[in-house]
Amino acid sequence: MSLRIVVCVKYVPDATGDRHFADDLTVDRDDVDGLLSELDEYAVEQALQIADEADDAEITVLTVGPEDAKDALRKALSMGADKAVHVEDDDLHGTDVMGTSLVLAKAIEKTGYDLVICGMASTDGTMGVLPAILAERLNVPQVTLLSEVSVEGGAEGTVKGRRDGDTASEQLEAALPAVVSVTDQSGEARYPSFKGIMAAKKKPVEALELDDLDIDADEVGLEGAWTAVDSAAERPARTAGTIVKDEGEGGKQLAAFLAEQKFI
Repeated sequence: MSLRIVVCVKYVPDATGDRHFADDLTVDRDDVDGLLSELDEYAVEQALQIADEADDAEITVLTVGPEDAKDALRKALSMGADKAVHVEDDDLHGTDVMGTSLVLAKAIEKTGYDLVICGMASTDGTMGVLPAILAERLNVPQVTLLSEVSVEGGAEGTVKGRRDGDTASEQLEAALPAVVSVTDQSGEARYPSFKGIMAAKKKPVEALELDDLDIDADEVGLEGAWTAVDSAAERPARTAGTIVKDEGEGGKQLAAFLAEQKFI
């Protein structure tokens, strides 16, 4: 039986861009370029490595997002994934992590899976809780924040991995099906080759809407969100720094400044 791997990826605003909030206090995505979340590239890489070691495996990349989110899927496909699923619906605007996990879970169940791989967090929200919530919704084990991951025994086997903490490393395993998340220490993601980029244009991308997943609009979006942004303000412009003229007392002035800022 083929090992079915689903990798959840996210299309995020470029962190180097000038980001703003829209009137409804959601991120104005039309005002900034987007890309595949860097932390999700590690998840794609680990899926590719697991597939390389398996006798038979298929990798599906899955995202929930607007039209432009196809760019994130194409990046993952150009890295080597086999196919993609894109959930796009106007009613998804403003969906929080709870709604997103519901949509992902329904899409994963519809697609079919043995192993779900996520990045440790998204580079925009940085909550890091979605893999655990997703595992709960799918009612399968979770093995999160792995620096090393492998699968033994194929689709009916186990997933094993190492979680590195501040004081110790843990060896973890779970029976498939399962959800795992990997950290940025799991291995550098490969760069898409020209051949991979060209091949990605021909790989299938399935489009789904909320109706296809039997999800009501009031379960997602701003109205269905469990969390809310009450207010937001732009970061203040940077002000001129303090200049210390060293006339023999520079070291003392610097130490006094650091102490005042509670750095020392």
